[in-house]
Amino acid sequence: MEKHIVSQFDSDLEAIQAHILKMGGLVEMAISEAMRAFVQKDTELAQSVRAQDSAIDALEELINEDAARVIALRAPTAVDLRIILSVIKVSANLERIGDYAKNLAKRTGVLIQMNEIEDASNALRRLAREVELMLKDALDAYVQRDVALAEDIISRDNDVDQMYNGLFRQFITFMMEDPRNITGCMHLHFMAKNIERMGDHVTSIAEQVIFIVTGELPSEPRDKADETSSFKA
Repeated sequence: MEKHIVSQFDSDLEAIQAHILKMGGLVEMAISEAMRAFVQKDTELAQSVRAQDSAIDALEELINEDAARVIALRAPTAVDLRIILSVIKVSANLERIGDYAKNLAKRTGVLIQMNEIEDASNALRRLAREVELMLKDALDAYVQRDVALAEDIISRDNDVDQMYNGLFRQFITFMMEDPRNITGCMHLHFMAKNIERMGDHVTSIAEQVIFIVTGELPSEPRDKADETSSFKA
């Protein structure tokens, strides 16, 4: 009977983690397609990104329900409980990243109607690509329980912050040089801030990998290189 219970728990856990990976794949695609819609001025693709966010939300709800059921029925302890708790945290972070991708897509239609800001598309695409790669590695670290990779992802968030800081200063310069750029640059800043916040949530996923393996979250507060943290997106 005990062997049967353990086997059933493992089966339940595999199913939940499969949902996590599916959700992660949808979020990666949302980031990529939101930026492609922006760069290519593709309003139909932007609308598709917004519509697909409901699938990400549905998966988070399913994961939370399954995790709660496993806790109630299996009463997991030690590392098994950490895994279940991490699943809830990871899905919440993925859902928020999906929301930020949807926000990027929302601004595409508005920005298409405005004067293009020099090099903004390429700069935002580079920033988003860095976060997308971080997310891919974070999901790999989660599956492989790779603490070293998780720690590397956490350190890479500083690079994202620095890239965001550079973009922020660039937008300020453009607005000062020509007041006609103010509205467009404000929208672009909100997009950059959304991407920077995605990086924070990816970092939180990496921290959950460390929690699963060691039983502890990183003890020292993470240094933030974002110089504009008082600005809200």
